[in-house]
Amino acid sequence: MDTHADHAPQPDLIPVLLTGRVAPLPGSEILSGIAKAKTDEPLWLGPEGFHGDMQADRRVHGGIEKALHHYPRDHAPAWRDEIGAHPLLDRPGGFGENLSAEGLTEDRVAVGDIFRLGAALLQVSQGRQPCWKLNLRFGLPDMARRVQASGRTGWYYRVLEAGRVAPGDRLSRIDRLAPDWTLHRLWRAMYVDRLDRAELAGIAGLEVLAEGWRRHAQRRLESGRVEDWRPRLEGAR
Repeated sequence: MDTHADHAPQPDLIPVLLTGRVAPLPGSEILSGIAKAKTDEPLWLGPEGFHGDMQADRRVHGGIEKALHHYPRDHAPAWRDEIGAHPLLDRPGGFGENLSAEGLTEDRVAVGDIFRLGAALLQVSQGRQPCWKLNLRFGLPDMARRVQASGRTGWYYRVLEAGRVAPGDRLSRIDRLAPDWTLHRLWRAMYVDRLDRAELAGIAGLEVLAEGWRRHAQRRLESGRVEDWRPRLEGAR
């Protein structure tokens, strides 16, 4: 059992809503939708995210299991301690998130948790696997690796019920299907205790978890090896 599991009720949060369009990353011609900006208008939230929100590479970003990205504002002080002052830490959206709020972090959220946001119903589907575009976004060659190593990754939601969402709507957790499987526990199994067979078997069989993560766990069980993270964290060489 995960000693970080949080079974207590959580206070309602009022997240900042953010969307973005595809644009070149700083200092490059590489396109990305990672730059998100706060919206003051209601948005339609469908199965693949907010209407008008864009991703450049749909092979690895967006889709049903990554409809919305949530990043805790709680992490900003730790990032300032680690990388120093940075303008992307001064406002929501620095990590490409669609929802920014304080009060919930990876040790207090579990895969399968269900939340109401406005007229929409969301379910936590997976943690974030950071990619090399964060390196260009922050101007730090190892930012993606830092995010992964820290466990301060944020998480994704799938949309169970589409609906209208407006600034000021509360994000309220209404059910927990696998409360022992916090995102912290999932992160630890995938990136720290990487070949713990009991944990990998649990992940492979966790039905509320996104299929891609379950496949990773199954492959490790079968091969006894950890996949190469360098292409995701460092990009093409």
